Amino acid sequence: MKAVVIKEPGGPEVLEWAEVDDPSPAAGEVVVDVVASALNRADVMQRMGLYPVPPGTSPYPGLEVSGRISALGEGVTGWQVGDEVCALLTGGGYAQKVAVPAGQLLTVPKGTGLVEAAALPEAAATVWSNLVMTAGLKEGETFLVHGGAGGVGTMAIQIAKTLGARVVTTVGSPAKAARARELGADLTIDYRSEDFVDHGPYDVVLDVIGGQYLERNVRSLAEDGRLVVIGLQDGLAGELNLAELVFKRASVHGTTLRTRSAAAKSAIVAEVQSEVWPMIESGDVQLVISQTLPMAEAAHAHELMDAGQHIGKILLVNA
Repeated sequence: MKAVVIKEPGGPEVLEWAEVDDPSPAAGEVVVDVVASALNRADVMQRMGLYPVPPGTSPYPGLEVSGRISALGEGVTGWQVGDEVCALLTGGGYAQKVAVPAGQLLTVPKGTGLVEAAALPEAAATVWSNLVMTAGLKEGETFLVHGGAGGVGTMAIQIAKTLGARVVTTVGSPAKAARARELGADLTIDYRSEDFVDHGPYDVVLDVIGGQYLERNVRSLAEDGRLVVIGLQDGLAGELNLAELVFKRASVHGTTLRTRSAAAKSAIVAEVQSEVWPMIESGDVQLVISQTLPMAEAAHAHELMDAGQHIGKILLVNA
């Protein structure tokens, strides 16, 4: 088969569509013939050498796919060869085939195309696990998500709104602000000219930026507020005012989905299937796809990701 190989850490040009060995399913796994995958910020970090691959994981980028099951490992039940699925991965999605633990498989939501379903698993699992399973977002609370035009942001806006929250998001252009409002954001904040702290307080903040945002995130929290940091685009270090936490009874959570155990991911996937998929099938949560390119053009797709002008997900499709 072919897969996208990272020749060395660097820019998009280090991605190469190359011949590699076919995967085979271990016990409890299936092999999926990949129809499509989707880009995530973690793929960019991996390409740059800033996100080490977890031990025992495929070295190829790609944290989600859609496709058809082509082989079953020992002990797999409930799935059959030929089933159309999408899946949450620990890696290996930029390829023609990938081995996946059966617990990380999802059905394709009714009304969603097989290609488009590749845009769902990572964003849906990230948002649900952090907003609901970690932060406990409740109806009537105010929620802030940074980067509301990205894959996670567009999903977070819609899920939070469906849960009955007031939704605020930071964006970087009028076009992104308009799309965020279409998806349900009650307020959009242009981070280039406004300080999101001035529009708080927020009960829950979902932060994909990290770095210097930490101090302002905590300052913007309401009493009993919860900050969940899931990205480090602005760097690894930030200041933390402990008095803000103590007197507000606030909390800061740092989480990542990729390095969780297969059992933990399976538990998240099960909730996504039961709780998020009905939102998608009812139309309350829409897929937001910016562009679709051939898998062999992954380098160009990463150029688009790096430029940061897209809204929603960028997909890679096998011919």
